[in-house]
Amino acid sequence: MERRREAALTAGTAGRRLTSIDGGRGDGPAEPAGPPHRPGGVRRLRPERDRASQPPTVPEQARLWHVVLSVSGQVTSLPSLRASLERLAHDHSFFLTARYAADHAEIRYWEQARDLHDAAAIALRLWGEHKVTANLPPWEIVGLEVVDRATYHKRVTEGFGDPPPHLGGVHPY
Repeated sequence: MERRREAALTAGTAGRRLTSIDGGRGDGPAEPAGPPHRPGGVRRLRPERDRASQPPTVPEQARLWHVVLSVSGQVTSLPSLRASLERLAHDHSFFLTARYAADHAEIRYWEQARDLHDAAAIALRLWGEHKVTANLPPWEIVGLEVVDRATYHKRVTEGFGDPPPHLGGVHPY
């Protein structure tokens, strides 16, 4: 039973590593989880590699992404919706502005992520993860736009995608 459980836990995870730990990405193959492999109950540590013979690796840099999240659903009272959006603004860093009506809202903010996929994934989880803590209505996400910082500034410079009329805070449409 132990062998089957170990195989089930490590299936499909051979190449995955935690990236929040120094050296977590690209340090070689991940060791499978489970009981120690040496007699006497001690797991052998991986030998140190000669770092001088390897080219220096550049750590992945997080970039800023401008996110516009649109949500919609059943009509909600405006005072409670405003209070909920203000709590969300307080909880979420890089919050820019939110516009709202009784049945829809638009949230604009900056997200720090490695790439577009990560920024979009974080944005798609935002409403659901803060639904309870910010007392958000049970609306669904109906739109998402994620652009990098350079594209956002280029749009503003060219007159497209102007910043919202009320920069910062929570405002009705």
